[in-house]
Amino acid sequence: MFAVVKIAGQQFKVQEGQSLYVPRIEGKTGDKVELNEVLLLDRDGAVEVGNAVKATVKAEIVNELVQGDKVIAFKMKRRKGFRKKHGHRTHYTQIKIESIA
Repeated sequence: MFAVVKIAGQQFKVQEGQSLYVPRIEGKTGDKVELNEVLLLDRDGAVEVGNAVKATVKAEIVNELVQGDKVIAFKMKRRKGFRKKHGHRTHYTQIKIESIA
């Protein structure tokens, strides 16, 4: 059994017991989260899609803040002496899927 869930504008394929990193979700470690935007649900071959899906995915926050790899944006114009360097690290939350109901 698996489901496709929309979290913060991104789609994730999830199964029970799976641990995954999603864009930052508000909450502390150990909090329970309900994900209501289920786009697709597969129950052993019986597929439900769109508005027909009446399911929720329950998850637990394992780690509230995980930083991604550093991404550097470097701009330069040759022969002008112009250089600009920006960097950022995206914040993620690690969750564990407990049940799909």
